[in-house]
Amino acid sequence: MPSEKRLNVNLLDQLDLLERLKMADKEGGYEKMKQQLMIEKRCVERKLYQKTPLMEGGRD
Repeated sequence: MPSEKRLNVNLLDQLDLLERLKMADKEGGYEKMKQQLMIEKRCVERKLYQKTPLMEGGRD
């Protein structure tokens, strides 16, 4: 089960996403929001497919 810190980070990421979408709507309505959604989708895909370290704390 994820730690409380990890859960908080995920929730903050979601709040950031919502803020960016609200700004896109304010700046350009539906079309700008669609563009922002595509950008956000690519960002999520990059995070999803990046390789994560096998062990945290990285021993040398």
